[in-house]
Amino acid sequence: MEHIAFLRDLVAVFGVSTLVVFLFRRLRQPTIVGFLASGVLVGPYGLSLIADVAQVELLAEIGVVLLLFTIGLEFSISKLDRQMVLWGGSLQVVGTILLISAGAWVLGLPGEQAVFFGFLLALSSTAIVLKILMDRGEIDSPQGRFTVGILLFQDLCVVPLMLLTPLLSGKEASSPAVILWVLSKVVFTVTLIFVLSRFLVPRILFEVVKLRSPEVFIISIILICLGTAWATAQIGLSLALGAFLAGMVIAESEYCHQALANIVPLRDSLSSLFFISVGMLMNTGTLLAHPFAVAGTLSAILIGKTVVAVGSVLALGYPLRVAALVGCALAQVGEFSFVLSRVGWEWGLITPQVSQYFLSASVVSLLLTPFMIEVSPTLARRVGRLRWIERRFPGRSFQDLRPEGVEFRDHVIIVGYGPTGRNLSRVLKATQVSYCILEMNGETVRRMRKMGEPIYYGDVSSREVLKHLMIQHARSLVVAISDPPSIRRAVRLARELNPHLHIVVRTRYEAEIDELHRLGADEVIAEEFETSIELFARVLRRYHVPRAVLEEQVDKVRGERYEMLRQFQVPALQQADVARLFAQVDMETYLAREAASTTGKTLGELHIRHRTGASVVAVIRDGSVWANPGPDHRIAAGEVLVLVGNRHQVERALVLLDHGEGKVGAGDGEHTVKPPTA
Repeated sequence: MEHIAFLRDLVAVFGVSTLVVFLFRRLRQPTIVGFLASGVLVGPYGLSLIADVAQVELLAEIGVVLLLFTIGLEFSISKLDRQMVLWGGSLQVVGTILLISAGAWVLGLPGEQAVFFGFLLALSSTAIVLKILMDRGEIDSPQGRFTVGILLFQDLCVVPLMLLTPLLSGKEASSPAVILWVLSKVVFTVTLIFVLSRFLVPRILFEVVKLRSPEVFIISIILICLGTAWATAQIGLSLALGAFLAGMVIAESEYCHQALANIVPLRDSLSSLFFISVGMLMNTGTLLAHPFAVAGTLSAILIGKTVVAVGSVLALGYPLRVAALVGCALAQVGEFSFVLSRVGWEWGLITPQVSQYFLSASVVSLLLTPFMIEVSPTLARRVGRLRWIERRFPGRSFQDLRPEGVEFRDHVIIVGYGPTGRNLSRVLKATQVSYCILEMNGETVRRMRKMGEPIYYGDVSSREVLKHLMIQHARSLVVAISDPPSIRRAVRLARELNPHLHIVVRTRYEAEIDELHRLGADEVIAEEFETSIELFARVLRRYHVPRAVLEEQVDKVRGERYEMLRQFQVPALQQADVARLFAQVDMETYLAREAASTTGKTLGELHIRHRTGASVVAVIRDGSVWANPGPDHRIAAGEVLVLVGNRHQVERALVLLDHGEGKVGAGDGEHTVKPPTA
């Protein structure tokens, strides 16, 4: 019974992977490495627990389609830089082919085989790299955007590389007309996908949403994902590329967040099978029998690809740090290279023995990818300390965009010109506080400079850039970028350069709070916890919780660096204190309006305390405060009365001040405000 055998295979795969990933997480190792190691164990070259590898690979293919679709949902088309995709991608692909081909030819391989090896190594792993960048929160960082752009270009190159493979063998010649026809189909299909998705998909989803059926919405999203993937596969492109394009298009609509929430559970379960299936390709026999040959091939892959990727980024004027991070991210061999190697084997461009060396080294490169990306910030920092390299490859430096003679004193440095940076700069400009902005997007810098913003291009993790911004004379530094390694380095450098600087950092997750405080940040604003604080504050306001109590709780949460919310409870003694405060005291303010019937009367005439139980303890007028006003104080329009009492007393006083004599709804029954009796 084939279906029973298939279920047994799935049980074996998930059972072993659960144990292995659990162990790896205990050792603080990336989850992806655990899945790859699980594949090595259960695969045909390990314990051989899988009877039907093809069925598992089929589910894995669906998993990687969903993975790339969700990554596309979180990566907007508008964030893609054409320069990164076209120029960066072409420099990396062509440069890798030329370098690897030359190296293989020098080692004695025939010219056509040497070029084919260049084809194989020109591709990197889209699925693994994007998954790691997404988990690290770096998908929107400069190196993340550049890496995505190059990976997208690589996927678009798959069809041309497959068309050129038979030409290299010399056994079959594809006519220029055939090649032109296939390339035309590629361009037409990709263009059609974007056009239909921009104009047709939003209308379809709008009609689906009107049905108010979550089931229909989920099915529609899966249909768009799989349908686009199938369409791209029909013209020879990868399924994953089609899914990624579909996700990027939906990311531009208002339905992307709900689509992501519905797909994530299915994606996580199936995409793990993809990483396991890659691990199954590892031939441990070849690795043990020819360790030096595999190690040599692996070294050539990692060094050659890293050097070319770094050169491609530097050629476009980006800083050395960004180039090093991109180089480490693209150093591995892509999963589609395995498919291309089979095509080359069929055309006699690669021998079985060399194919095994290549396959073993490629899988090891995938295993090493999480570790390389993990250590890449440290590597980039150390390379940046080599002054001769920095001088040789300065990139598009800060000085290139900074006008002569600009001086800063007692200013605020804003890092990142996203929504946070824009809003902050607008407020600082309105309040006439000196500020400057640092941004890594050159187009944004040029556009905003024309509009008069003091914005400059530069890398905040560079000591020289911070010095040019005169950080030693700054009062505050606000870091609002989505690049955790750069944030950490910027905080450490800023504190080193100006010990008295007030550093405020926006981060996405609360897990980063302690580390940033340790590095020198004065305030760390975690998006998820600030959202939770605003939510509970609004809920408590709805229940008329005294403002003083509300602010006390908010201050405690922030003052203890969110420890109360992390523990998900408030100590019983604190709860009792809050309850006692609720019953005893409340403070509220009342703005006297011209139209109010009580405006113009004295406090003695109103008898507020006698009628309501609340007391007027202060009056605020024209920025001055008068405490404990007497009964002869006459209420004037525009002044603010400060009321104290319990919640019901204060509510009755507010109604009296607004309406004079009348009924007061105080929450515990209706109370009538009457004039005092003699």
